[in-house]
Amino acid sequence: MVPSRQAKSSKTVRRVLTGLVVGACLFAGLTGADAQAPAKQPAAAPQATPQVAPQAAPQAVPGFWDPRRRPERPDLSRLTVIRFLTETDYPPFNYTGADGNPAGFNVDLARALCEEIKVTCTVQMRRFETLVDALSSNRGDAIIASMAVSPQLRARVDFTDPYYRVPARFASRKDAVMPEIRPEYLEGKKVGVIAGSAHEAYLKAMFTDAELHPYPNDDAMRAALRKGEVDFIFGDAISLAFWINGTDSGDCCAFSGGPFVESRFFGEGIGIAVRKGNDVLRQALNWALFRVWEKGRYTDLWLRYFSVSPF
Repeated sequence: MVPSRQAKSSKTVRRVLTGLVVGACLFAGLTGADAQAPAKQPAAAPQATPQVAPQAAPQAVPGFWDPRRRPERPDLSRLTVIRFLTETDYPPFNYTGADGNPAGFNVDLARALCEEIKVTCTVQMRRFETLVDALSSNRGDAIIASMAVSPQLRARVDFTDPYYRVPARFASRKDAVMPEIRPEYLEGKKVGVIAGSAHEAYLKAMFTDAELHPYPNDDAMRAALRKGEVDFIFGDAISLAFWINGTDSGDCCAFSGGPFVESRFFGEGIGIAVRKGNDVLRQALNWALFRVWEKGRYTDLWLRYFSVSPF
């Protein structure tokens, strides 16, 4: 089985990485009443080194760690090196830098974790579909490549706690933005969505009075919104944020309403994969993730890469 990213079916981020990088806001505890109630899978992205957008107004950063659940410091004496595996071409999360070395959000986070654990860190780039096999055959110790946690992958690898998630959101033309979206608000409205996606399944379950218009891919769906053929589109918020703030959108559109985060439809989040049973490394990485967040380094890293909130 080939591992999948969150929103793997939507291979679009690479084609829209021409504008600002995605931003962020507080996500800790964004469930139930905090999320919009009926509550990539990162997608593919262009072969280009992403531009890091300048920071504008201060903004909150997603916090996926509960300060009341501080992990105990594990025994780190058995760790002398961590060989990270990552993907070759998925900016801004993973890409080859101008110097030919691995770069991106995931790569910098891996290095921050190794600094926290005080262990030598290497990062090897491979094609995404080969990562799990490379891990299983001991050609690496951990995968940090925007890999979505799923029951199928849990059968092959163990995961750390999630270090980010991908919500779903609606987008509309700028002259029709709605601050809040509920099922009754979209009665009779035309909503574009990718055919066969989790987003379509969610709309069919929760927005039963909306008029769904399935499209074969993101380009067709977004073009329909840009042309006014649909009132809204619904999809992966990270991909949509790239598009909304990139040149391909022609500055036509914006998010409407807030994020939808129901894990039954939109996944458990993105974690670091380790070999089955490698609890020493998994616990060390969980501890280091918490420490990097607690010290504010995760915030600094997030703001360096992401400036427009998908939440």
